[in-house]
Amino acid sequence: MKKQAVVIGAGLAGMSAAIRLAGDGYNVTMLEQNGNVGGKLNQRSGQGFTFDTGPSILTMPWVLEQLFTSVHRRLDDYLEIERIEPQWRTFFEDGTQLDVKGDLPGMLEEFKKVSDQADFVELFSYSKKMYDLCLDSFYKYSLEDLKDLKKYHTMSELLKMDPLNTVASGTKKHLNNKYLEQLFNYMVMYVGSNPYEAPAVFNQMIYVQMGLGIYYVKGGMYNIARAMKTVLDELRVTVHVNTPVERVVTEGKRAIGVEAKDGTFYPADVVVSNLEVIPTYERLVADKKGPKQAKKLNQSFVPSVSGLVLLLGVNREYKDLKHHNFFFSDDPEREFAQMFKEGVPPEDPTIYVGVSSKSDASQAPEGKDNLFVLTHVPPLTKQGGKTDWDAYREVVLDKLERMGVTDLREAIEFEYRFTPEDLQSLYGPNGGSIYGVAADRKKNGGFKIPSKSDLYEGLYFVGGSTHPGGGVPMVTLSGQLTADLIQKHENPVKA
Repeated sequence: MKKQAVVIGAGLAGMSAAIRLAGDGYNVTMLEQNGNVGGKLNQRSGQGFTFDTGPSILTMPWVLEQLFTSVHRRLDDYLEIERIEPQWRTFFEDGTQLDVKGDLPGMLEEFKKVSDQADFVELFSYSKKMYDLCLDSFYKYSLEDLKDLKKYHTMSELLKMDPLNTVASGTKKHLNNKYLEQLFNYMVMYVGSNPYEAPAVFNQMIYVQMGLGIYYVKGGMYNIARAMKTVLDELRVTVHVNTPVERVVTEGKRAIGVEAKDGTFYPADVVVSNLEVIPTYERLVADKKGPKQAKKLNQSFVPSVSGLVLLLGVNREYKDLKHHNFFFSDDPEREFAQMFKEGVPPEDPTIYVGVSSKSDASQAPEGKDNLFVLTHVPPLTKQGGKTDWDAYREVVLDKLERMGVTDLREAIEFEYRFTPEDLQSLYGPNGGSIYGVAADRKKNGGFKIPSKSDLYEGLYFVGGSTHPGGGVPMVTLSGQLTADLIQKHENPVKA
């Protein structure tokens, strides 16, 4: 008789775990509180405009390929993925503009606009070495701490991960140029962390983007969720939407199932929570152990940044914008201090503007653009009081208009907004965080919360608060690595 697995939440991590568990022989049931699958990866449309409401940049597509291959599918049969060039267009307050390109000669030529001295080739090599080392550990196993990492690396290899530096001090060693440092430091925001606190090993994101490329899914990033749902259906996984969970049911020291808010009990040999670890312990574990464990974890694993998202359909095309655009703050150290230490939205934020209609005409009416505007702000757990998001919207629009997106307010004909409160209500993350847990060299060494519960056998976790972290490839990989962990602990191979 097949073992039963229940997955709480149908975000990308939950669906990834469900696909793998079904492939490993489990009878899988998924419980999703919202009306559709995908979690933060979602889609909204209006007046002819279509927007991805969550992730808009795809890196490391091999993670998706690996998932589909694990159940004998070809990703290409489900998704059309294309590489984006230039990768980013970046704007600085003094009028400097740099395009981030995937080809090395073009990139070196572009950097001459701001520096003849920066050693980008050495930085690229430094980043690639870290990525290559992590392929043997970080991307292959569900790691908990340095002790786990040491199992797979020699001391010489660990030193190549630059453990004594942060992301920012690591880039400064190679560049010593304020424009390039700010640009490359910002890549750690793929995992929602502070470059002045995150360990330098996350500088591998430079190679992940520039060496492996960034990609877009034709028809919108939400097609990733649709593709996974198709595979789940093919594998006969039961997916219940509009089914919020009341609690994880335990017996002694083991999780034995899940109770939905309507009272239905779903028995399980294995329970996997795609809700972040700390909210799972706070809200879904009925006894006192859960909140106590959540309080303990909160000391080391603080939530990543949240965000104010504006979906703007505009009645014109902005010719200077590319698919991915970053409008940088004038003082990045001040910006990150306000977000991560003071707990206030930055007075001069970095703003990301994604315009998928630049690559996919189906996303906006002819002659118009769909602007996905994301400004990172502190999680609700850090914000001292209630933020006036109407006023902060004006800060964002003022900056964009000042830096070249002229007459933006007049051009808006469709608008929708997501605040940190909305993100917390819709998806349940700690403090409305977007990327799970922030990587911090001193607090957690860049590691995440263990994917296997310390309190209950049979209870596991996936998503941005677990290894390897936030972002589309990372959470998708977390589902796969947690499935490996389940196979190891629940179905050990007998000698």
